[in-house]
Amino acid sequence: MLKLPAFFFRINYYQIKYLIILFSLFASFLNPIYGQTNLYTNADFIKKLYNDPNYLIFKEKIYKEFKHSHSVYWGEFIKGVNEDLYTKQKIIAFTFDACGREKSYAYDSQLINFLRKQKIPSTLFITGQWIDENYETFLELSKDPLFEIENHGFYHRPCCSNGKSIYGIQGTKNISEAVDEIEANAQKIERITGKKPRFYRSATAYTDEICTKIAKKIGITIVSYHVLAGDAIPFAPKSAIIKNVIHNLKSGPIIIMHFNHPKWNTYEAMQEIVPELKRQGYSFVKLENISPKKNNTQKHRLPI
Repeated sequence: MLKLPAFFFRINYYQIKYLIILFSLFASFLNPIYGQTNLYTNADFIKKLYNDPNYLIFKEKIYKEFKHSHSVYWGEFIKGVNEDLYTKQKIIAFTFDACGREKSYAYDSQLINFLRKQKIPSTLFITGQWIDENYETFLELSKDPLFEIENHGFYHRPCCSNGKSIYGIQGTKNISEAVDEIEANAQKIERITGKKPRFYRSATAYTDEICTKIAKKIGITIVSYHVLAGDAIPFAPKSAIIKNVIHNLKSGPIIIMHFNHPKWNTYEAMQEIVPELKRQGYSFVKLENISPKKNNTQKHRLPI
């Protein structure tokens, strides 16, 4: 039987507290990310932007340009959304969203570690709210060259010029909110990482033509997807996710999945999807390594 030193039993509360502090300092020394404070929470950052004359002038300029515009279509694949790729190669662009709704702030570490182990470059679309709830994890991901950090919206609201909703999620109500949803999160990510996102995926991937034009004006490309894995459906069976991906690869290379629901089956499905795609001769890329091609088909569109 293991015998502990006698002094172990004489440690009091203050000594334990002191040991905890020492451990925290030691952990910070080993990992500079540990214990860093988020200086750009959504609540604080939007206040800073609203007190920034340059940001307000920028928003006013966008508003004046589009205030008389009227959107016709609302959907995932409308004109102005860049979904196809300039390539004939057998490539796959895995994109993983981290949403920002209540109960959606978790982190699928098993999935991310699997991607690292398999050396699968991936694009991570992240909301401002998820960053706030997982700041140290976000910093770690942003420093990993395997991953590309992109914009999934400041508040995780579908980008809309007139307040449409989808799947019970309220979209941005006007041009001003649409600008904040895209640009505020882009600036937030840039302030934290030093690199401004090139791509934006609207919450639910739904948007309208006005938002695509606003994004273009800002210098950001809206990205949808080709293959809907279906892993966002709560507890979708692993077999269904695998089938959705493997059977729909001819639709195009951009696959949309999620890394904020560790209790669901994304990781379990990926353990079989990746080996099968490798067997079929596919290679894997980040969006920043390929050139999106404009979609002009306007399929899957809904009249407003």
